[in-house]
Parts: sequence; C-alpha cells; structure tokens
Amino acid sequence: MQLTRRPFGAIDDGTPVELFTLANGAGMEADVCTYGSALVRLTAPDRNGTLADVVLGYDDLGGYLRDECYFGRLVGRVANRIGGARLVLDSEEFLLDRNDGRHHLHGGRGGFHSRVWRAEPVETGGGPGLVLTLESRDGDQGYPGNLAVTAVYTMTDDGLRLDFSAATDRTTAVNLTAHPYFNLTGRTGTDCLGHIVTIPARRYLATDPELIPTGSLAEVAGTPMDFRAGAAVGARMGEDFPPLSFAGGYDHCYVLDGQAGLKPAGSVFEPVSGRGLEVLATQPCVQFYSGNHIPEGLPGKGGAVYGERSGLCLEPQGFVDAPGHAPFPQVTLRPGQAYNQTILYRFFVK
Repeated sequence: MQLTRRPFGAIDDGTPVELFTLANGAGMEADVCTYGSALVRLTAPDRNGTLADVVLGYDDLGGYLRDECYFGRLVGRVANRIGGARLVLDSEEFLLDRNDGRHHLHGGRGGFHSRVWRAEPVETGGGPGLVLTLESRDGDQGYPGNLAVTAVYTMTDDGLRLDFSAATDRTTAVNLTAHPYFNLTGRTGTDCLGHIVTIPARRYLATDPELIPTGSLAEVAGTPMDFRAGAAVGARMGEDFPPLSFAGGYDHCYVLDGQAGLKPAGSVFEPVSGRGLEVLATQPCVQFYSGNHIPEGLPGKGGAVYGERSGLCLEPQGFVDAPGHAPFPQVTLRPGQAYNQTILYRFFVK
C-alpha cells in the first residue's frame, strides 16, 4: 500500500490532526489531513511528465484553522446556501446557523469542514485509500437527527476518487461535496483566468442578488454562462450580465444534462502546461466558482501569495436550497435510507 501518515499539529482543544499521503504507480500523490478531511496537496503531470501540485491550500494546520475559503475541505451537512437559514422538513421548521449574512452556507460555522474526522488507511480494488468518518449529533448547526458520515478517498491510476455515504436516525437534509480549488498551471499564486472550462449543462439555477435560488432554471444559451463548448474562465467575466454582477464572477449551480449515475460534471484544461482535469459525479448539479472572493495577499503553500481567481472550483452537489423550493429534487434523507454519492477527478494531458 502506497500510503504514509504523519502528525499535522493539533486544534485548540488539543485534538491531534494527521496528514496522510496516498500515491499511485505513476508518482502522483494526494495529501489529506483529518481536519475537515481537507485535500491539502494533489500532484498531476504536465505534457512533459513534470508533476506539480494543482490545488490551493496551506503548508500547515494553522492556515486551515484561519481559512475562510474552505480550501480543499469536505462540506456538510448541506453544501452551498440555504435561504434565510430556514430548513423545512415534513412541515417542521428548523433554524440553522446563520454564517453567510442571514443565510446558511456549507453546513454552518461548525460544519464538517471544521471538524477533526477519524481516519484509517485501507487498500481498495482501485488503489490505496483513506476512510474518514464523522458523527454529527442531533441539533448540530440546527439540523435534526444523528448522522453518521463516511468519506473514502482512493488514489486511482490517473487521479483521485471520493465516495460519500451517510445514514440518519431522523429525517434530515444531506448534500455533501468537496471544495478543492484547482490551478492546473502548477505555478502557485498565478490566476486561473486562462483555464478552459467545459460544463455539459444547458440550464443553471437563477438566483437573487444574495445568491439564493429564485426557484427558476435559466437557459445558458446566448449568455456568458454557456460553457457547453468550452470557454476561458476570464473570457466573458466582465460582461454586463446581472448573474455575474451578483456573484462578482462565476458562482453558479449548473443542472447537469445526462443520465443518472456517474456522469461528466465538467472539465478544465490549462493550455500552457497541457494539464487537464475531468470531473465525473453522481450528483445532479455542479457549482462552478471562479475564486471571486479569495483575499488578496493571502499566504499560501510554498511561499505563494493567493488572490482573486487564484483557483477555481467544480463542486458536484444536489440542487441548491432544495428544501426551500418544492419543485427541485430534494436532499432529504430518512431513517433506513442510504446516502451514496461519488466524485471522480481524472487527469489528462494534451
């Protein structure tokens, strides 16, 4: 098994945090720490075979403890926003943590991104893996039910696989995702505006100025939201288009076209290095975020300095604010039901 572990510091209450390194036969490596189950480092080859780190993050635990960007973290119980921090399930209302103005974002201030997960290495049929588990108690951030969550990272021949599972003892809401920021140049501190993004979606969720879905699905055709044929991140970002103005760039949930099961959720290609990334997922949507609010001058890994657009995110997930919009496919999980979702990050060169 190509997996090692080492100490990565401790949080304020003294709970230790570990860092695990997974590797494949091609020399690619992934570092995952137990704080927030964060993907700290992921290497991928360019067209010349040179490996470089392609995710944003920090050199030490202190950076993650101070981080407000969710770099590399797993987020939940419910990813993205819940309008008014108000969750209604079976006509019962639950008030969630308000951590995004008057709204709820990525599970709240004490969400899964800020917990120390339990971790154990495992050898899977697909390669070396890491099993991370977390118990979320009834009332956690306002959510009902005791929820048991498992996330499994597996290093594959050409990338990284992430499998989620969860079970509850009371009806609740669950919508888990991962939040890595990618920059495929391999040069930390550069922007991602020249990355070519492709998203196989003809519709996205329309939002209000606070980025809360209105309940309508908007067509991408004829707008700067259309990435079906591929476009550079920065090519149309400055256009006078209200959804871009609301978000300060791209921060939108695309409804994926195609069948159920594992399907393409989007791809990224960086022309200079030749690195490409294909994201496949079982979820019905993907959030495309162009790093609009990364603080300028933020110290990153290896002496890098991050800022706006230093990285981009493709976050497979369920419909945003689904509990607030009955026509949307819901993210409700009931006792006896199994929650299972997969994200596959597959790298290529050309």
